Amino acid sequence: MSRPDLADLSWRKSSFSGINGCVESAITPEGLVAVRDSKNPDAGHQFYDRQEWIAFLAGVRNGEFDYFTN
Repeated sequence: MSRPDLADLSWRKSSFSGINGCVESAITPEGLVAVRDSKNPDAGHQFYDRQEWIAFLAGVRNGEFDYFTN
């Protein structure tokens, strides 16, 4: 798979983001979810297909990552 064009994506940041930034996500024309660091958007990106993103969100909603906040 070729790298998606990121120039014209509509990036979204959580309303829970603080002054120190957060991650941003966007949907590529190919249907992938692109993720980047909002403080350093040119540092690199990660890409997830629909099923991977759904599994991640289910884990967040289920509290599987709460140990990071302790």
